[in-house]
Amino acid sequence: MHQNKNQNKYKQHVPVLLDEVLQYLDPKAGESYLDLTAGYGGHAEAILERTGSLTTAVLVDRDRQAVEVLRDKFAGGDISVLQQDFRTASQELVGQGSEFNLILADLGVSSPHLNEVQRGFAISLDGPLDMRMDQSQSLTAAEIVNSYSEAALADLLKRYGEEPKAKRIAGLIVAGRPFSGTKQLASVVARAWPGHNRVHPATRTFQALRIAVNDELVLLEQSLPLWLRLLAPGGRLGVISFHSLEDRLVKQALQDAAGERYDAELRLLTKRPVTASPMEIVSNPRARSAKLRAAVKIKTKGNTYANPGKK
Repeated sequence: MHQNKNQNKYKQHVPVLLDEVLQYLDPKAGESYLDLTAGYGGHAEAILERTGSLTTAVLVDRDRQAVEVLRDKFAGGDISVLQQDFRTASQELVGQGSEFNLILADLGVSSPHLNEVQRGFAISLDGPLDMRMDQSQSLTAAEIVNSYSEAALADLLKRYGEEPKAKRIAGLIVAGRPFSGTKQLASVVARAWPGHNRVHPATRTFQALRIAVNDELVLLEQSLPLWLRLLAPGGRLGVISFHSLEDRLVKQALQDAAGERYDAELRLLTKRPVTASPMEIVSNPRARSAKLRAAVKIKTKGNTYANPGKK
């Protein structure tokens, strides 16, 4: 693959569950590939090396920085790279009648997002309260923190962060406004959890803000049915989630489309989510919370299944 300084800058992003993705998607020569959260191209590079089908691949990411890296990484391969959120891209591809043999969505935040202070995703780095995946949008975490009512903040923290002390934290935020930086917010939230030092007490609050800023759960819920439509008969879909809210949506959508019935669209390849090995977690701690679910689209009705993974 093409190499340059832009790509090298983002080598710290290691794709999670790569071996497992390759096992369940089982890419074969000539198969078409849709990566809905291509990021810095880790999964895509490994899959496209097996398919060899760059001209039929579509890589999607809403982040301008990631898209620039992807275009550099796959330069000269006549590959389609789209800067869009995955719902918009999926809607357009469905409208074009597109189908893919392989579809992957890695819903996690990439390492460069977490490691770059100015993006405002990390609790450990003192950056602005931003958290936008798409930097062209107007809504930021600062606007939510500094303008939402106490009741609205409490609801957001409970719904998107599953935060048991949502009301207490919302009160602390309103009393401490205005906020401009991540460290300032994290320290105020920590006051709701005195003596709690295992996981940073602001983790759930930051998750809730990130989900709200990027409308993550709404986009996922509306996109899952589109992904089934984009999947070719016999095609394989993999979705990697990083918290229970995402995983619940993925699990429900796949189960609803599967089952031993005449009109089932899918056969589940993973009865329960696949998680990272202890060895991967040591080398890539971000993989700790990753969960992969995968399914194959039934070729014909009447419970005639495709059988990927058979070599």
